[in-house]
Amino acid sequence: MSHNQMLPQSPKGDFQFHTLRLLLGDQLGSNHSWFSQRDDGVLYLIAELKQENSYVTHHIQKVCAFFAAMADFATSLKAAGHRVLHLTLDDSAEFADLPALLSHVLQLTGADRFEYQRPDEYRLLLQLGSFEPCGVQVEMVESEHFLLPFDEINALFPKGKHILMESFYRRMRKRFNILMDGAKAVGGQWNFDASNRNKLKAPDIANLPQPLQFTNDISEIVSRLQRHGIVTIGSLKPGARQSFSTASESYASGDLFATFAQPEPEFEPDHASRAKTHTLLWPINRQQSLALLAHFCRYCLPLFGRFQDAMTANHSSAWSLYHSRLSFSINSKMLHPAEVIDAAISAYKASGNGGVKGAIDLAQVEGFVRQILGWREYVRGVYWANMPDYANLNALGAQRRLPHYFWSGDTRMNCMRRAIGQSLDYAYAHHIQRLMITGNFCLLTDIDPTQVDDWYLGIYVDAIEWVEMPNTRGMALFADGGIVGTKPYAASGAYINKMSDYCQGCHYNIKAKSGVGSCPFNSLYWRFMYKHKERLGANHRLGMIFSSWYKMAESQRSAILATAEQYLVDLERL
Repeated sequence: MSHNQMLPQSPKGDFQFHTLRLLLGDQLGSNHSWFSQRDDGVLYLIAELKQENSYVTHHIQKVCAFFAAMADFATSLKAAGHRVLHLTLDDSAEFADLPALLSHVLQLTGADRFEYQRPDEYRLLLQLGSFEPCGVQVEMVESEHFLLPFDEINALFPKGKHILMESFYRRMRKRFNILMDGAKAVGGQWNFDASNRNKLKAPDIANLPQPLQFTNDISEIVSRLQRHGIVTIGSLKPGARQSFSTASESYASGDLFATFAQPEPEFEPDHASRAKTHTLLWPINRQQSLALLAHFCRYCLPLFGRFQDAMTANHSSAWSLYHSRLSFSINSKMLHPAEVIDAAISAYKASGNGGVKGAIDLAQVEGFVRQILGWREYVRGVYWANMPDYANLNALGAQRRLPHYFWSGDTRMNCMRRAIGQSLDYAYAHHIQRLMITGNFCLLTDIDPTQVDDWYLGIYVDAIEWVEMPNTRGMALFADGGIVGTKPYAASGAYINKMSDYCQGCHYNIKAKSGVGSCPFNSLYWRFMYKHKERLGANHRLGMIFSSWYKMAESQRSAILATAEQYLVDLERL
């Protein structure tokens, strides 16, 4: 690649730069102080990299969303007068990794200074932290995105210790004066979680809002992924995915991704792919992200909290419900968490606070604020306080392989088929589907946390390791031994039936705890609790569970355990 092919000219027609600034794919915040003034001697580098598509196999919508957002951000920076080098896979494929590319660009530019924003993933912090080009001054600056400063994390999150999220959340509410009335919470109550656990009834389902979806043309990106042999999972369009009914020979040999991670099935030969338009429903710039935020505040926030844990299969909007779907926009930094919180609170105040039909009451907005101000900042703290050891924690010794239907949705368990199928179709599932359906199943069946991590990190459009790993390895799998949660979030089929209509028409009987055709979640739940009774028995929050277990007749307990063991033997065929 020649000098002139790569570098943008300055207004003077030269290619000289004194500073190279790197922008990673999740650093697309236009309000960063870097962009407060233009400097023709500064070159911004945004690059598609093979290394970012090889550490885990991603959903095709996720890859396309990040690549499209990066391209759009590069265009917007150029329009604002900045000098930008945007490299696609066609340009960067020859470089082994990010440091190799950086070294080449530094040599071409003659820059004697390299700057980058603090990465949000440990592996990238390690990679860039060890990058020491000869004769070049290197500086890391903050991303200016999170509400909790990075240098305060270790003081608030001691390594290996459980910090109660509710206490952290209240501290953040006070610190940033969010939903506060002096020193007290607005409404006299900090948390409305107990009232935000409603199931969707038939009239509620009929009135679900239609999701705002975009039609971003990603045809060139799709063609490029094919050209460079990028392997992905999922599909670009709902229902266009492949189905795998049995495990293949390569699965049996242990090569999971070779079996189930396929190139996008809609791909055609390159000349045909260029002629076909592929579109993406996710926002790829700040303008679209703001539109999605406004749509959420108007159509979804009024009932968000009430139904935030609910699930249904009986509506075209079942995949979106009342959820904001802003996580990709926020995690890529197209939106700042503070402006999202401000928008929600402004909508709440302007609506009449629940006094009229369609208004937003306090419980709805508090539930949303808690997700961003509380949980999002909390899991970031847990991640950085405990890495890199956190990535290897496996407190329960889980070692089973992830079943094949996590790549196809081909299972007779209706709840799993719905949650996995939706994930493959949209690269999205809401938090209860992730935690209490797929996550709960992996917990109850002793699936290896690393395999579960890789699946969650790859399949969801919003998944970046700092937010994915504490949610998966910590919250869902209890593999961290209690750093995130004081008890495992294990549940039987009764919870799924309470919060959804998934059990209707399922192959398995939700009412049966044991025997052929009984709901696998039921027996697997009791087996899990029994297996870990020594660790969990002293937990006062689980006392009633163990009391119920020992009140059962011995014959019933034996039947439940025998059923669970048989289901584990038949795990691939459930």
